[in-house]
Amino acid sequence: MIVELKWKDDADTAIKQILNKNYTGKLKDYGSNILLVGISYDKKEKEYSCSIE
Repeated sequence: MIVELKWKDDADTAIKQILNKNYTGKLKDYGSNILLVGISYDKKEKEYSCSIE
């Protein structure tokens, strides 16, 4: 599982960063599915959102 946290961007942006920066490349020999999780926190509203691939 790879988790990216954001507080100024949305959760989908976090997933895009995981893919664009090839974070999964470091786990290429893992041999199983890799779960991507993007979490965004809104400080003002004190709410979070999550995106999972």
